[in-house]
Amino acid sequence: MDKRPIGIFDSGVGGMTVLRQIKKHLPNEDLIYLGDTKNFPYGDKSKETIIKLSTKCIEFLISQDVKMVIIACGTATSQAIEKVKKIYRLPIEGIINPTVQDIKRNAIKENLYIGVIATEGTIRSNKWQEELQKEMKGVEVINKACPLLAPMAEQGWINNKVAREAIKEYMKPFQNQKIDKLILGCTHYPLFCDLIREELGKNVEIINTGEKIAKYLKEYLGNTEMENSKQHVGKSKYYLTDIECNFVEVANRLLKYETLEKKIQKINIE
Repeated sequence: MDKRPIGIFDSGVGGMTVLRQIKKHLPNEDLIYLGDTKNFPYGDKSKETIIKLSTKCIEFLISQDVKMVIIACGTATSQAIEKVKKIYRLPIEGIINPTVQDIKRNAIKENLYIGVIATEGTIRSNKWQEELQKEMKGVEVINKACPLLAPMAEQGWINNKVAREAIKEYMKPFQNQKIDKLILGCTHYPLFCDLIREELGKNVEIINTGEKIAKYLKEYLGNTEMENSKQHVGKSKYYLTDIECNFVEVANRLLKYETLEKKIQKINIE
C-alpha cells in the first residue's frame, strides 16, 4: 500500500478530463493536479520547450511527494515522455501507450481504420501512428491536427456555433474515408464529444484517452501494490501557474459535484 498522492499535469483544463476518469475508477486515491495555464498552449511550442516545461511540472509534483506522475497532455506525452522517463526514477505515464494497448487488447478485427485528432505538435511527432502500427498489423491511421479546439475549450466554447463549425470542418477527413475508431489525442477534446458524435454517427467508436489511462492506472497500482487503502476517501489538490483564465468555469462543468473556486492555489514553476 502506498498512501502518497498521484500527480497529474497538463497545459490547462484538458487534463481535468483525465482527472475525472481517475476519480471515477480510483476513488480511494489522493490526486494533485497541476495546470500550466501560464504557458498554455503547448501544442504550438517546440519539442525542446515542451520538454523543459514538462520537467518543471514533474519537479513540482515530485516536491509534493507523489508516487507517480500522469502526463495528462497529448502534446507533452508525444514530445517529452521518452526524455523524462530517463531523467526521473518514479513511474511516469502518458496518454498514448495505455490507449494503444487497450485498443490492441480489445480489437475484434485486423485492418482497422483509426482516426487521430490532436494538436499540431502531437500530429507532427507522428507518435500515435508509430505506436499503433508497431503494436497492430494492418492498421491505417488518418491524422488530423485540430489547433483551434484546445484554445476554444479553455474559453468554454464547447457547444456554441463556433464550436459546431470547427468540429464540422475537422471531421471531414473521417467522413470522406470511413473509420472504425477516433482517438481524441488531446485531453481537451472530450469536451467536444457530443458534437463529434453528431458528425460521425454512432458506428464510430470515440476513444477518450482519460478513460483508458484510468483503467491502466488501476491495474498498474494493483499489480505493484501501490494503491491506497480501500477505506480511504480520495482528496484532490489543484494548482495553476496562472489563475487569470477560465479554468474554474470549465472544470466545474466537468466535476459537477465539486466546486473549485476556493481549492485552487497559484504556484510558480519557473
